[in-house]
Amino acid sequence: MLLSSPHRSIPPLLRALSNLFSTQSTPPSSLPPLPPQPPPLLSQTHPLLFKEIFKIPSNHNPSFLHSLLLKLARSCNFSHSDSLLAHLLSSLSPSSLPVCVLSRLFRVYAESNRPDKALNTFRLLLRSGFHPIPTKLFNRHLSILLSDPEYTNAALSLFESAETSYGLVLDTMSYNLMIRALSLEDKLSVACKLFNQMFKRQVMPDVETYRIMMQGMCKKRQVMSAVRLLEDMLNKGFVPDAQSYTTLLNGLCRRRKFREAYKLLCRMKVRGCNADIVHYNTVIVGFCREGRSLDARKVITELMPSNGCLPNLVSYTMVVNGLWRQGFLEEARRYLEEMVSKGLSPHFSTFHGLVSGFCNVGKYDEACGVLVGMLECGVAPHSETWVIIIPRICDEEDSSRLEEIVGRLEVREA
Repeated sequence: MLLSSPHRSIPPLLRALSNLFSTQSTPPSSLPPLPPQPPPLLSQTHPLLFKEIFKIPSNHNPSFLHSLLLKLARSCNFSHSDSLLAHLLSSLSPSSLPVCVLSRLFRVYAESNRPDKALNTFRLLLRSGFHPIPTKLFNRHLSILLSDPEYTNAALSLFESAETSYGLVLDTMSYNLMIRALSLEDKLSVACKLFNQMFKRQVMPDVETYRIMMQGMCKKRQVMSAVRLLEDMLNKGFVPDAQSYTTLLNGLCRRRKFREAYKLLCRMKVRGCNADIVHYNTVIVGFCREGRSLDARKVITELMPSNGCLPNLVSYTMVVNGLWRQGFLEEARRYLEEMVSKGLSPHFSTFHGLVSGFCNVGKYDEACGVLVGMLECGVAPHSETWVIIIPRICDEEDSSRLEEIVGRLEVREA
C-alpha cells in the first residue's frame, strides 16, 4: 500500500492517488474489465508529485528512486535531485546506485549545459566513497566540464589528481579530451606535457591523439614541429588519417612551405593514405594565393592523374583565375575550355576576369571569343563585362564581331 496509516493527514490529491493504488477494490463483477495501465511512476508528468510521494513512509524499491532521480533532473529540479542523490549515497550502499543511472544523470547535465552540476555531483561521488568510478563515466564528466572554457582549469586539476588521489584509471580518450581542450585554448605547452606523459604511464596514443597535437602545433605556427610529429607517428607504426594530412597541408601552405607541402602530397600514397580532392585543392589554393599558379597547374596535370583523382570546379577555378592574374592568358583560356568540356560550369567572375585580361593587353578577338563561350555556357554577362568589351570593339570598328555577340545573346534570350 502507498500509505502506511489511514489516519495520517494527507493532501486530497495524494489521498485520491492512494485510493487509486490501494489494494481494496470493487468486486470484479460490478465493473467492466479495465485495459492494462502503465506503472504510476512512468505515467506521471509532474516530478514534484513524486517528491511528495517519496516523503510518505513506504518501502520504495531502488528502481523507483532511480527513476525519480532522473525525472527530477530532466525537469531541471536540481535541488530535489541533489537531495535524493545525497540520500541514495548516504543511506544505501554504493552498489545500489548503478553506473548506468549515473551515466544518464550526467547526460542530463550535458543536455542542460550545466557543467557546475556535473562537477558538484562528481565531487559528491568522491566524498561518498563511490568506488570504483568507471573510466567511461569519468570521461563523460570530463567532456561536460571541457565544453565550457571556464571549467578547463577545474577539469585539468581533476585530471592531474585522478590516478594518484582518487584511484581513477585514465585511458586514451581521457587524454584526447584534455589535450584537445588545452590546444584550443592556446595552452600547447601543457598539452605537450600530457602527450609525453601518456608514454610514461603506458597509455598508448592513437591517430586522433596525434592529429589533435598536429592541429595545436599548426595553430601556434609550429608547422615543422607538426611534420616531425608525423614522422614520429609513422615510425611508431601509426597510419595517419586523411584529416591529419589536411591539417598539415593547410599549415604548410599558410606558412608558405610549398616545397614541403608538395612533397607531403606526393608521399601520401606511399605512406598508406590516398590523397583525395580536398588534399589536392588545399595545395592548389595555397599555390594560387601566393602567385604560384604554374605550380598549381602542375598539381592538376601531373599529380592528380597519376593518382586517379579528377579536378573539380574548385580546382579549375583557382588555376584559371591564378593564371590570368599572372598574365598567362592563353594558358588560362585553355584550362577554361577544358573545364567547360568536362561539364563544369564556371562562375561569371572567371569569364569576366579573362575577358578583362585580354582587353587589357589589346587582344580583343580573344576577349570576344571568351565572351561568346560565356554565352554558350548559359552564363549571363554582367554590366561590367559589357562596359569593358563593347567600347573596345567599337573603337576597333569591328561591327561583325559585335553583331555576332548580339546575335548569340538574342538566341540565348529566345
